[in-house]
Amino acid sequence: MSQDFTPTEMMIIAAARALINDDVCFVGIGAPSAACNVARLTHAPDITLIYESGTIGTRPDVLPLSIGDGELCDTALFTVPVPEMFRYWLQGGRITTGFLGGAQIDRFANLNTTVVGPYDNPKVRLPGGGGAPEIASSCGRIFITMALSKRGFVDKLPFITSMGHGEGGNHRERLGMKTAGPTRVVTDLCILEPDPETKELTVTSIHSGVTRDQIVENCGWPIRFAAEIVGTPVPTESELTVLRDINARTRKAHSGDGKEAA
Repeated sequence: MSQDFTPTEMMIIAAARALINDDVCFVGIGAPSAACNVARLTHAPDITLIYESGTIGTRPDVLPLSIGDGELCDTALFTVPVPEMFRYWLQGGRITTGFLGGAQIDRFANLNTTVVGPYDNPKVRLPGGGGAPEIASSCGRIFITMALSKRGFVDKLPFITSMGHGEGGNHRERLGMKTAGPTRVVTDLCILEPDPETKELTVTSIHSGVTRDQIVENCGWPIRFAAEIVGTPVPTESELTVLRDINARTRKAHSGDGKEAA
């Protein structure tokens, strides 16, 4: 085991471990993409990664800058039109796991990627929902990766872009949603899971070297801790090597130097 890692590396590797070999995973850009590809390159070599642009079974050598990155299509098993991706694959119930991030999240795992502040006069206008609202409602389960901070983990969202557990409890079920919604939120300090009854996010695992006080100080609501909390296993040397290698290839490819010739 290694103790020489950053909080971001811990977050990505902890998120990667949540995936299994049989998953069909709808991948978000950024930390979700890094986590999914670390899983593919370590313990889940047969995982099927799907990106919003219609690439299915993609196996990128570098992490994409966006869903339109040519690396995704070049390495995909096949590519389908976006309407088919959403109507047949996603809404058809063929995707087991969605991996999302966001600018803000609340205690019931609802996500905001639209505006910070009033909608008509926001402090910040964000990229918007894209396919995330449909991913959040139609994938079998949702994993979320976000750094824990009061700026991102807020008591009340100014705008709900992608529904998590709504107002809590059985809100998804009452709206006719048949999928599980967010089942895990992986941060740089801890892992949270929804309470079985209330669906409020609850700390279930704390990363190495992190204290409860740090978690409380970085959350915008009075965060709850499970009765039994485990310590998140630290990254292994092999996990760190895989993550750092793909990050190094990505930096080189996007620096203007291009990739090394095959």
